Amino acid sequence: MDRTYFCIDMKTFFASVECAERGLDPFETNLVVADVTRGKNALCLAVTPKMKAQGVWNRCRLSDIPSSIKYEIAPPRMAVYIKYAADIYSIYLDYIDAQDIHVYSIDEAFIDATEYLISYKKDKFDFARFLMTEIARRTHIPSTAGIGTNLYLAKIALDIVAKHTRDRIGFLNEEIYKKTLWHHRPITDFWMVASGTAKRLERYGIFDMYGITIMPAGFMYKLFGRDAELLIDHAWGRETCLLSDIKSYRSKSHSVSFSQILPRDYTYKEARTVMQEMVLNGAAELMKRRVVTNSVAVFIGYSRDVTAPGKGMKRLDVTTNLPSFLVRVALGIYDAAVNPFFKVRRLAVSFDDVLDEGCEGYNFFVDPDAVERERSLCRAVLGINQRYGKNAVLSGINYTKEGTQRERNGFIGGHRAGYDDAKGKS
Repeated sequence: MDRTYFCIDMKTFFASVECAERGLDPFETNLVVADVTRGKNALCLAVTPKMKAQGVWNRCRLSDIPSSIKYEIAPPRMAVYIKYAADIYSIYLDYIDAQDIHVYSIDEAFIDATEYLISYKKDKFDFARFLMTEIARRTHIPSTAGIGTNLYLAKIALDIVAKHTRDRIGFLNEEIYKKTLWHHRPITDFWMVASGTAKRLERYGIFDMYGITIMPAGFMYKLFGRDAELLIDHAWGRETCLLSDIKSYRSKSHSVSFSQILPRDYTYKEARTVMQEMVLNGAAELMKRRVVTNSVAVFIGYSRDVTAPGKGMKRLDVTTNLPSFLVRVALGIYDAAVNPFFKVRRLAVSFDDVLDEGCEGYNFFVDPDAVERERSLCRAVLGINQRYGKNAVLSGINYTKEGTQRERNGFIGGHRAGYDDAKGKS
């Protein structure tokens, strides 16, 4: 039996929430969500549908918006957006069991609606429309829905088809997919096809999904390895993964990572300070989760992508979560990878192969008493910060002018929580 999946997405979620908070219609309001404290080049995290209709898109910068367009700026308020997301999830739970819902992101969810069409005596379009109407009625947030006979087709119906329908609902099965989207371009519109993948396909004259279907499978596997299986299946509109498979999946490897876009262009020395802050924060997070690592990776992105990013990875000869070890290794990677002639705008650090704290281990050259003293001190600081707030006890480096961690400790998901922010400004 064919299954029926929904992929429901809140339309321009952050901007729609800000409109809902102000009693405004996002389809009739010019509003962007952006942190104006970052200057005229601040990224717009979301823009209303009316702004999109005028050629302004998410992830542009404030300076990119034409001066002829008058608009309202709302500062990011992640705590508010999380509350709305929780409210929307609770609406789903009023009609659907949690085991049939997979939250894909803060504003998007997959639903296996197969059994509910029978229970509620609705067809797939009526049931999707009913859920969208309930969300709009209770939260005033508009939504879009993709309906498919598998998870992949539901996602593609959302991303490509629904935006061209009057009711913001799209539907695909394998036959409709092949008939209407095999020759759709650009190929990067399709889920999981990144620009790098598209460029590799272009070298061999492949510009759409149909092009993948006519290529020999052996060639595709030679080009993409195991990833070829996913590309080939998706080119035909196939997807074997069920929602139950996602629910039962447990990753074999784990990592803890942190990234940020700097508030301005930093010199490599200034960025080094931020990298040290990030590693100190990462070590505290590892200790909080009671896990350890023996692998550190660093990423350095330059202003306006003037040159290729710098990056590096190193394995430690110890397995630890203590900052004295992690900072030394991470800064060593940074110093080797950074290009001092370009300004830095993005940083990331990742602690890979994360294991339970019981796997902590050191070599014969490490003083066990020094390890115990550092661990006790770090746990004491962690306990104070968990009780009184992340800024209760800080390192001296957090008070430097280029440091960002004090401010970021009040963020959620890398953006301002917005507990005390005004609702916006023009």
